[in-house]
Amino acid sequence: MGNQRRIFPVLLVIAGGLFLIGAIIFAVTSGQPGQPATIPSATPTEVALTGIPRVSLADAKTAFDQKTAIFVDVRDAQTYASGHITNALSIPLAEIPTRLSELKTSDWIITVCT
Repeated sequence: MGNQRRIFPVLLVIAGGLFLIGAIIFAVTSGQPGQPATIPSATPTEVALTGIPRVSLADAKTAFDQKTAIFVDVRDAQTYASGHITNALSIPLAEIPTRLSELKTSDWIITVCT
């Protein structure tokens, strides 16, 4: 029961992060061929989430347990250092445009931002 209490807030963070970062990654990787990728100029709350699949907490927990997804923590380094999901990759939000090559588009990426 203790482990369930500790993992539930983490899963809430995962679900929230998925929406924000998934939209940004989609926007960056879906540019026209031959054109440089750009980050939308909108604030995070203004980024459209159309077409971004949502992950339920249960599915995120299953992916974590079975190691079938890559968890990307987009919080700043200090916040990440204070506590994060085991084996989560730290890519602060501001670094996403320069570090996208670290992610494989074939991987299931679940983001964490809160």
